[in-house]
Parts: sequence; C-alpha cells; structure tokens
Amino acid sequence: MSKVAVVTDSTAYLPEDLIKGLPIHILPLQVIWGAETYRDGIDIKPVDFYQKLSESDIIPSTSQPSPKVFQDKYQELLDQGFDIISIHISAALSGTVQSATQAKQILNKENIAIFDSKVTAMALGFNALILARAAKDGASLEECIAMAEKMPEKSGAIFAVSTLEFLHKGGRIGSGSAFLGTALKLKPILWLSDGKIEGKEKIRTLNKALDRLVALMVEIMGDHKHIALGIIHADAEQQAYKTLEKATEAIGKDRVSEGVVTDVSPVIGTHTGPGTVGISYQILD
Repeated sequence: MSKVAVVTDSTAYLPEDLIKGLPIHILPLQVIWGAETYRDGIDIKPVDFYQKLSESDIIPSTSQPSPKVFQDKYQELLDQGFDIISIHISAALSGTVQSATQAKQILNKENIAIFDSKVTAMALGFNALILARAAKDGASLEECIAMAEKMPEKSGAIFAVSTLEFLHKGGRIGSGSAFLGTALKLKPILWLSDGKIEGKEKIRTLNKALDRLVALMVEIMGDHKHIALGIIHADAEQQAYKTLEKATEAIGKDRVSEGVVTDVSPVIGTHTGPGTVGISYQILD
C-alpha cells in the first residue's frame, strides 16, 4: 500500500509544533512589494511584514506558486513513493488551485488529488492537519479523498477587520463591498461563504466585534461535540488569546478538542490589513 503525502500552502500558516513528524509539505505563496518578491513565511515573517506595512507607502500584492513549483514538489514526492493529496486556499481568493491542477495535468498522474478547501488560514490548516494525521496513521489516498470531500461543510472562518481598505484594494470582497462608505468608522465582521469573503455585520468597536465573533461561533457550533478552534490574528496577539479564552468558555471546554492561536500569514495580511482577528473552526464529529 502506498503512503500518502499532504501538500498545502502557506496561507494556512501552520505552527511548526503542530506539523512536526507529519507527512505535510507547505508551498509558499508570494508577497510582491514594489520590485521585491518575498516567499510567504520564508523570506518575510508576520512580525516583519506588519512593521513594513505600517511604514510603507506601497501596498503589496500577492501571487500563487507557479505550476512549476507544484510540479517539482509533486515529482519529488512521487519519486519517494507517495500518493499525494493537495489541499489549498479557496479558488475564489487565489489561483493556487489552478496552478496545482496545471502541474497535475503536466505530470499526468492519477495518484495526485487536488482540493479547493473553500477556506484559508487555520481553517485550511485544520483540513491539512486532519489529512496528514490520518496519512501518518496509514490512511490510503482513497480514504483521505473521502475525508477531504466532507471538509468544506465542516470548516470555516469568521473575522473582524479594522478596515476594509486592504480587502477593497485587493479585490477580495464580495458582498462585503456593500459595507464600504457605511463602515468606515465601524469594525466589519466578515465570513467565508462558499469560498468567498462576504460581509455579515458592522460593530462599533473592536472589543464588541470580538465578543460578537464568539457569539456567532456558539451559534455555528450548535450541538456539535468535538470542535477545533484556530484564532488567527494580524499583529493582534493579545486580542487573539483573549478571544480563544472567551470562545472556549462559551462553547464549552469539554467540546473544544483543540485550540490554537496563530498569525495571519503575510499573504493573507496583505488583504486583511493589521489588527484583524478571526476564528477558524473545524467540526470533528
């Protein structure tokens, strides 16, 4: 029986301690800043990114890995005897899935499965973690595919941003654009809906917005008994840890199987801007 490797991308921004020993491989997206190009999380880390963002008059842009990057990684894993499941940031937000698909077509291999997670950040991270943990325990490619097919209905993210400026300029909002003009002095709550960023509510202060995120998570979780929570933040670590504490308490400590605080990757931070705090989730039952 072939072993399985999981390929994901840097927008998941998975903490190193979570992926240690797992068959998981992370390909970086790129931040393009004027004449400079940085590999997400490799050439530029969140702390440096947000410092530079606060000082720069130039708003960076982003780019997905090229098909060649995927082709080289897939070939490396195939040569090592792996089947591959490759799961990535929502295709509505990035061309990463498209690059992965092109690489598979070039290689013409049936044992490469590619999935649009329809999410990003730690919601994507949980998808990749679950698949990698199953692969480590001996799950086949077919078993991993069956798990991945069910993930979009069990994972998601809601988040509060300090400003819609970055999402607007990057063209990454759907109905969230309706908030423009009316939300300039408010803290918008956005969510990932079918892979797209959509507007949900407008709250007057960040603290109230974070409390509303917690209340919304309680509603979303319903009666589910086993939940993983990932609090993501863009240069707002203190608020992130407070949000994890509040969310765990509100949902119930016995129901939260895993709780993680992690940075928003520079690529995602390019579009959300500093001060963003969000809750990514994965339903485990």
